[in-house]
Amino acid sequence: MSAGLPPFPTPQEPFEGTELLQLGSSDEENPCLRADAARNRARLLEAAARLVAEHGAAGVTMEAVAAAASVGKGTVFRRFGDRNGLLMALLDHSEKKFQAAFFGGPPPLGPGAPPVERLDAFGRALLRRSVDELELQLAAEPSGHRRFSNAPRRLLRGHVILLLRQAIPEADCELLAMTLMAYLDPSAIHYLTAECGMPLERLEAGWSDLVARLTR
Repeated sequence: MSAGLPPFPTPQEPFEGTELLQLGSSDEENPCLRADAARNRARLLEAAARLVAEHGAAGVTMEAVAAAASVGKGTVFRRFGDRNGLLMALLDHSEKKFQAAFFGGPPPLGPGAPPVERLDAFGRALLRRSVDELELQLAAEPSGHRRFSNAPRRLLRGHVILLLRQAIPEADCELLAMTLMAYLDPSAIHYLTAECGMPLERLEAGWSDLVARLTR
C-alpha cells in the first residue's frame, strides 16, 4: 500500500445520524454488551489492519482475521456480514474524517468558500485520499448496483449534487454529479496512476480543469 492505515480511535459508542456504516449488532438493550461489542469490533479491526500491513488487502479474509484475533470465524461474520463489510469497516475511520472535513472543516473544502471552489477542493482531497488508500478501496469496491447505492458513496455524490445546485442551478445536477464522481472512481484512479503512469498532480489539475469548464 502507498500509505499506512490511519490509527484506529479508542472504541466508543456509535453516534446517531452521521454513522454511515452500521455494521454488526448494536446491542442496544444492554450497555455492558454494547461495550463488549465495541471492544470486540475494535480487536477484529486491529487484527485486520495488521494483515493489511503485512500482506496487503488480499491477505484479509474472514478466516485470517478470525485466526489473527483468536476468535471463531462465525464471530467475524456476525460482526461484519462478509469480507466487503469488513473492508469497508477498515475504511470507516478515514471516511468519517473526510466527511467531517467537507461538512464542517475549514474552507475551501469545508463551508465558507464559493461552491465552485469547494467542489474543486473536494475532488482534489478525494483524489489524494484515494491514492493513499487505493489498494484497500479497490478491495472494498462494491459490485453491481451496490457500487452506486452504498451509503458512503451516496453521501459523497449528494454533496457534489448540493454544490452543483448552488453553482449551476439550471443544470441537471444529479446526472452531472454521476459524471464527476466517475472521474473520482477508485478503479479509474488505479488505471490512470498504476497502468498509465499518471502522477497525482496531473489528475488534480485535470479535475480542476473539468470543474472550471463545467461551471463556467
